[in-house]
Amino acid sequence: MQHLISHILPDDDPLDIRMDNIFKAVFTRDTPQSTNALSNLVSALINTEITIVSILANEQPVENVRDRQIRFDIKCRAENGELVNVEMSFSPDIFEPIRLEYYISRLFGGQDIKGINRTYKDLNLTYQIAILANMTFFGDEAYYHVFEYYDPMRKISLHGRTKIITIELSKLDRIAEKPISEMTASERWAVFIAYLTDKEKRDTINQILKQEEGIAMANQVLLKISRDEHERARLESEYKYQVDMQSKLLTAKHEGKLEGKLERDTELLENAQKAFAEGIPSEVIQKITGFDMDVLRRGTLIYTD
Repeated sequence: MQHLISHILPDDDPLDIRMDNIFKAVFTRDTPQSTNALSNLVSALINTEITIVSILANEQPVENVRDRQIRFDIKCRAENGELVNVEMSFSPDIFEPIRLEYYISRLFGGQDIKGINRTYKDLNLTYQIAILANMTFFGDEAYYHVFEYYDPMRKISLHGRTKIITIELSKLDRIAEKPISEMTASERWAVFIAYLTDKEKRDTINQILKQEEGIAMANQVLLKISRDEHERARLESEYKYQVDMQSKLLTAKHEGKLEGKLERDTELLENAQKAFAEGIPSEVIQKITGFDMDVLRRGTLIYTD
């Protein structure tokens, strides 16, 4: 680990990895550090050693305004075939638990078992991991939960192949005070993500970096991005566009300015084209607005009955 950046300097100003797009930028780069960091993160959170070998096509189609709260999820496949979807949500929806159940069913059910030599036993174990910031969903003090199908009356598990794992970053105050040597791997990752930009916790973060190679790899990728003036500006602009677009949509909805689909989508298209002209990646614009590239290039809306 001698070549890794194992500490954060006093003058460093790392980007906040809790921001959805920055989280994805760190863990999906085509570099050994990024890939190994993702494998280490997933292994820590599912409590099983796995190696991520591929990033799958991700992001579900946008179908309505509420879904335009952009999600930079990471769908990936492990060496043993297991499927994992990892999401960072800086501002999770109040219906997050239901949403997680819906999307793990999509990921699990999307596996192909067609053919005479394939059966249900060939379905791979599937994980939906949600790292949740700024909201608490479960009434206990535990920051980490694993949900599976089971009979609640008799406490019998279905022994199915889907698991939903949640990490609530709002519950880490007590854990962050523990000695680093007494933290579990998942606790170290959670503390790193939650307190990375907190200068009062800088010593704690640097101690974690010295002891966890996977976290040090993620930190190396993040600091490289943070120190790159152009890349930093692009990511910050991308996130600003995301927040501004959501704010405009909600404000327009509350004030009754958007009456009807044509008026709403026309304003949305104008904003999307401005963002496209300013260099915001088309992938990001598509995820937020739901418009395909033909609409963005054409600049007009065509409706059919």
